[in-house]
Amino acid sequence: MSYSKGLNITNAAKNRIWYRGDSQELSDLYGQLDVSPTMFWRAISTRGMEIRKVHTGLPKLIVSTLKNIIINDYNGVEFADPDVKQEIWEDISRENKFDKLLGKCINDILIVGDGAFKIKFDEEIDSIYPIIEFYSGENVEYIRKGDRITEVVFINEYVENDRIYTLKEHYGYGYITYHLYKENGEEIAVNSISQTKWIDGKGVAFDTSVILAVPVIYGNNERYIGRGSNIFDNKIDNFDALDEVWSQWLDALRAGRSKTYIPECLIPRDIETGVILRPNAFDNRYIKTDNSMAEGAANKIDLEQPAIPHDSYLSTYITALDLCLQGIISPSTLGIDVKKLDNAEAQREKEKTTLYTRGNLIQLIQEVVPELVVSAVCGYQMGQGIPIDKPKVTVNFGEYANPSFEAVVETVVKAKQGGIMSLESCVEELYGDSKDEEWKTKEVIRLKAEQGIAEINEMSLGVGEYNG
Repeated sequence: MSYSKGLNITNAAKNRIWYRGDSQELSDLYGQLDVSPTMFWRAISTRGMEIRKVHTGLPKLIVSTLKNIIINDYNGVEFADPDVKQEIWEDISRENKFDKLLGKCINDILIVGDGAFKIKFDEEIDSIYPIIEFYSGENVEYIRKGDRITEVVFINEYVENDRIYTLKEHYGYGYITYHLYKENGEEIAVNSISQTKWIDGKGVAFDTSVILAVPVIYGNNERYIGRGSNIFDNKIDNFDALDEVWSQWLDALRAGRSKTYIPECLIPRDIETGVILRPNAFDNRYIKTDNSMAEGAANKIDLEQPAIPHDSYLSTYITALDLCLQGIISPSTLGIDVKKLDNAEAQREKEKTTLYTRGNLIQLIQEVVPELVVSAVCGYQMGQGIPIDKPKVTVNFGEYANPSFEAVVETVVKAKQGGIMSLESCVEELYGDSKDEEWKTKEVIRLKAEQGIAEINEMSLGVGEYNG
């Protein structure tokens, strides 16, 4: 039996601060972390040469975009045998606002790496349906036998009388047990504090084929074995570099503002008093200079505009941006057009990186959600005293970044006319997951009838017979 401890809390907190995108939080965080002093968010400016540190907000944009792609394509679950169990799940999903909960799950696994759904009942809530909660990886531990997770441990912290207590809920197959610990790690009676008075020290026992917890683990973490991998860990240095490039660019723009030098004799004055007019920061800024007394010199207004190497800054910015997005998401998915001349086909090619990441997330959701539906329905059945009957479900997702319907029709028609695609394949390619199998079968029959294609029994033609 192996025990996967919780993720590094500092690392998870760091990722969440990057996700929130508050520049002041980043400065405070890196001022406390033991990291290289050369990192942009760790470095301290020399007095008198301070630079405004600006965060681009790219980490949050990446996570939010990927989450929205998955949620917008999520078409719910399909039951193999629609019956009362489907109605039960629909009611559970509605009460728990499951789409929103699934979005939180995707958000957290991209930031932290893993987590788990917990199914519970609360007597204080007037409902016959179970409550579904999602715990992020910082508050979850796993117990394994081989490669299989046999127990999920949910961690809750409570404060009473200025003391911190940790409650660990062990969810396994057929049981739930509870353990309460003090700050020093000493275990005490589980109902020792007011927040846990409701817990029976013996725990809960039920059908051993059911577990009321579903782990969600994205990828493999190289540092914490058995835990998930987030999308931030190997990109932090790149995000830091991108913020530095953008901050330096803005600093150069600020330092490169035009400056107007006016000799004192040419400064505008009040026509009545002769007093020099005060400059206006909006439309009348200037720097006063002494009158030139040199022989042959003329007093004139000088306007200086420093040259800012925009092309160099842009090139560096695009390179840093590419490094941040490599292997995660395409720039065009985020609405970033770094190459103005790309045609539609080139833009679709760039979407492939997004498709790979989307595919990995969808594969994970297709494994997790059916398990969650089964656990939730079984939890309801146990709560109502109904014999356990596990449903069989699948998850449906729509298409993403596919060519327009007109382009698909043109391609399919050419393939059909060329004799390399059957009528059934044409209908499948045209409608995909947007129509169910029954509709597509009837559509094939309708098309064959319109085209005068008769269904002929092969045996009536003697196919496969030999009369020697």
